[in-house]
Amino acid sequence: MSSRPPIAIRTQPPRGAFTLVEVLIVVVIMAVLAGVVITRYFDTSTDAKESVITHNLHVLQSQIGLYNINHLGKYPELTDGDLPQLTRATNTAGDLGPSGPAHPYGPYVDVIPENPFNESAKVVPVATPRQTPTAPADDSSGWQYDEVTGDIWPNHPEYYE
Repeated sequence: MSSRPPIAIRTQPPRGAFTLVEVLIVVVIMAVLAGVVITRYFDTSTDAKESVITHNLHVLQSQIGLYNINHLGKYPELTDGDLPQLTRATNTAGDLGPSGPAHPYGPYVDVIPENPFNESAKVVPVATPRQTPTAPADDSSGWQYDEVTGDIWPNHPEYYE
């Protein structure tokens, strides 16, 4: 006779699935993680848009200032929701034309940058010249511009809070 230990007999069937409680715990953990990740994503997205709008605003302000210096104290004129004197070549009087000796200034920017909050590059006049706007002009434009002072503002409600 051999002295082998007896074979253990299983009295319970092998486990093949998760219990309802285990599944619910996993779902709750995933929901909490998703909530944290989504919140962080939206905060990061808003921060990025605020950074872009600040950068675009500084670019526009500096190029309008440079235009002013090159054009004897004049500011670009608003035409059909655009500032073409910033995006095309001009002469000292601000007349548009082909780049060359007759139109040596500009372009100051390739295109008017978009406002990242509404993805519009349209420029509208301020409601009251020589006064800082206190609210967005409308939902369709990206910027508010004062032709008298050369000041430009983003057309976004949070900017005015």
